[in-house]
Order: sequence, then structure tokens, then C-alpha cells
Amino acid sequence: MTSWPILSVTIFLPLVGALFIALFLNEDDAGKRNARWVALWTTLITFAISLILVWRFDQSNPDFQFTEKYPWLGGAINYAVGVDGISLPLVILTTAIMPISILASWTSVQRRVREYMIAFLVLETLMVGTFCALDLVLFYLFFEGGLIPMFLIIGVWGGPRRVYASFKFFLYTLLGSVLMLLAIMAMYWDAGTTDIPTLLHHAFPRNLQTWAWFAFLASFAVKMPMWPVHTWLPDAHVEAPTAGSVILAAILLKLGGYGFLRFSLPMFPEATQHLAPLIYALSVVAIIYTALVALVQEDVKKLIAYSSVAHMGFVTMGIFAVTAQGVAGGIFQMVSHGIVSAALFLCVGVVYDRMHTREIAAYGGLVNRMPVYAFVFMVFTLANVGLPGTSGFIGEFLTLLGTFRINTWVATLATIGTILSAAYALWLYRKMIFGRLEKPGLFSIKDLGWREITIFVPLVALTIFLGVYPKPVLDFTSASVTQLIDNYHHALSAAAAADKTASLAR
Repeated sequence: MTSWPILSVTIFLPLVGALFIALFLNEDDAGKRNARWVALWTTLITFAISLILVWRFDQSNPDFQFTEKYPWLGGAINYAVGVDGISLPLVILTTAIMPISILASWTSVQRRVREYMIAFLVLETLMVGTFCALDLVLFYLFFEGGLIPMFLIIGVWGGPRRVYASFKFFLYTLLGSVLMLLAIMAMYWDAGTTDIPTLLHHAFPRNLQTWAWFAFLASFAVKMPMWPVHTWLPDAHVEAPTAGSVILAAILLKLGGYGFLRFSLPMFPEATQHLAPLIYALSVVAIIYTALVALVQEDVKKLIAYSSVAHMGFVTMGIFAVTAQGVAGGIFQMVSHGIVSAALFLCVGVVYDRMHTREIAAYGGLVNRMPVYAFVFMVFTLANVGLPGTSGFIGEFLTLLGTFRINTWVATLATIGTILSAAYALWLYRKMIFGRLEKPGLFSIKDLGWREITIFVPLVALTIFLGVYPKPVLDFTSASVTQLIDNYHHALSAAAAADKTASLAR
């Protein structure tokens, strides 16, 4: 326990900022300017407070830390929050990306600015709350609540087909989550509690494990998104405003991976063991198929969106290998992808703000007019490919290493995806950055301004730093990952012993 509820402050401070904007600021020019500054300072202070969590976190302790627990609904359901080595890196990723998203929207969003900033601040509260929740019902409310502000961000401030994209996003995600709600109810009836730390050590019956595993898969697979329920993602990315795409790729996709680590592996170990081949198959198809689809895209945002599906395939593959390298690599890949994909969508936003088109064919020869932009785009393109020395390499290498120990064929097929990712990423870079400067409108295009450089510098630094020195993230996750894998194998051993005893009794 801590002397003050630091986790609740981190979760709800953005909501306080949203309420301040809603109650005290108008929609005139001064109100718009002040809304931007309130949102920026709120997210920066939230990030600063979340860094206190890093400073006071005990890396050798695999259990939940900074825990808070208060009675909430009828005594059975509590407001309970806490973080461990799996959730804290994702909390920090969320609080770090939010001020960057606000800065990225500084000049591009001029319509209903107050409501836009409120939506982002509410979304931050819901995302951080999802990673911190230690009660199933609280997790579900935060997890589902994030749908609403994202639905509005795409539907109000998006592109020409924004309504179609926002409804598709909403319906896909909601449909999967209804099944998860049924599973949560069944788990409560079996265990008599919704407390996640208690449920992590509860032995669910095998038949309940199987269908609850599928119910959670339905929700998390859509959120990640896994093939074949990924089709909402390219539409959502293309229509979303730049900052909306950043949050979608950097944070919201990670909720699915986090859900697998928090629920599927520790709570349904027998189902996970039996159904892991299904995840391997879906992951390999996602890695290869979506990389091939990315190769034929004409819209730069769609290409990067499909690459996100491929990279999430590495995450699911590593997590369900249930080896130390696989799980740690999956978590690292989520953090790395959060940084790199956010930066790639910001790179697209830079040229879109200047040219108002995302067609790859509309660009060419940008290195002649935008050398700083060309360098920044190069760093993130190479990180997306998984070049050694960038953060993208560490996550992919560890997931492949962890999977190779369990299934050599899956790991071998997944490596084809790394070759294909190099093909589409380098093709995109060559088409946009090199070649002759001859397209209309490109002769007067300006390089990165100071606000844009301020956004990209920390992202470039993190991408290279974590690629050269991944130890900070891996050390954070080490104890929790080890405990997760030990508990998983212990549960499988106990189940096997119980089956043997039952068969002897018969």
C-alpha cells in the first residue's frame, strides 16, 4: 500500500482535466486555445505522476503493487486497482503517447476543439484504468468504455467515410465483448468472486475453461486485431484523424494482448495448452497474409494499418508459446510497436497536413524538400522492418526464439513475414522519399517545424535506445513473466495429476 492513492490519481486525473474543459471553457477562439493547453498539461502531469510508479516499483516483486481496494457494488464487486511488471510498461506507454497525440492535433483540428480534447482525456482514463483494474467487472467497464470516445473521435473528426468506419469499429468490438461478459458471469458463479488476484489461483473446470477461453478470444482477437476479424482496422485507421490513428495503433490494440496475458494464460491454462495450435495458425496467417495485402496498398495509412496486424501476429505467437522469451518478447513487441506505429502514423499526418492526400502515388522525391522528415521516416521504417539496433528487432527476435523452442515450423513460417515486411516498408519509403521531385504541390512543401521535431525527438530516441539497450523493459517484466509461466505449468501439472487420480479411481 502507498501513502496516497497514486494509481487512482494516474487513472482519473485526465477525467478531471476533461471536466474542467467541459465546465469552464467556451467554444470561442480563446476557449479552443485554452482547451489545447489544459489537455496538454493534464496529460504531461499524468505522465509525470506515472513515472513515480516506475521509480517506486519493486522489480523483484512479481505480485501486484500500489494496490487499492474499496467496496463498490453490493459488496461482491470492488473498486480494485494495481499494477505488476506486465501492466506497468503499458500504463507508461499510454501516459507517454497521450501528450504526443495532443501536440499532433494542435493545428490540424480546428472544429469542436473542446469536445475533441475531452474525448482524448476520457479515453486516457479508460485505457489506463483497463491496464490497472484488478476486478473483472471493473476491467470490463474500462475495456468497453474505451469504445465510446474512440467511436466519437473517428465518427466526428474522421475522413469522408468516417460514419461507416466508426460503426464498423464499434459493432465488431462490441459483438466480441458480449461473449466476454457471459464468460465473466460464468466465472463469478463458479468462483464466487470477481477479484482478479483470487481468480488467478482458482482452478476452473475444464469445460468452463474451454468455452470461457473462446469467449475471451472473441473479444481480444477483435481488439488486437487477429486475422480474420481484422477488417475493421484499415477502415478505422484511414478515416480516423492522425492522433486517433496514433492512439488506436499504439494503445488500443495492446488491450487484446494484455487480456491474453492477464486472463487466457493464467486462468484457463488447460484450454490454452490444447488450443495454442489454433493461435499459432491464426498468427502465421496474419503475419504472412496481411504483409502480402500491405504490398498492394495505394493508401499509405492502409499499408501501415495492415503492417500493424502482421506485428500483432508476432505478439500472439510469442504469448501462446508460453516460454520466458516468447512472453517477454510479446510484451516488448507491444511496447515497441506502440512507439514505432505511433510514429509512423504521425509521419503520415505530417505530409497529409501539407498535401491533404494519403495516396502513395501523390508523393516522390521528398528527400529533396524535407531531409529531416526523410531521416525521421527512415528510422521508423527500419524499426518497423525489425532492423537490429532498433526496438522492433528485439521484440520480433525474442518471440521467434521463444516460439522456435515449442514449434519450429511456426517460427520458420513467421520469419517469412519479416522478409515481406522489409519488402513493403522499403517499397513505401522508396516511392515517397526518393525518385524525382515532379508531383504537383511538392515543390513548395516545407520540412518539419519545431512542434513536429519536438514530437519526433523522444520517439526516435526511444526507438534506438530500446533497440540497443532493452534491459529496462525486460527487467521490469522479468519477475511477473517468470511467475506467470511457473503458475501456468504448475496448474497444468496439478490438472494432469488430478486426471491420473481420477482414472485410477475408476
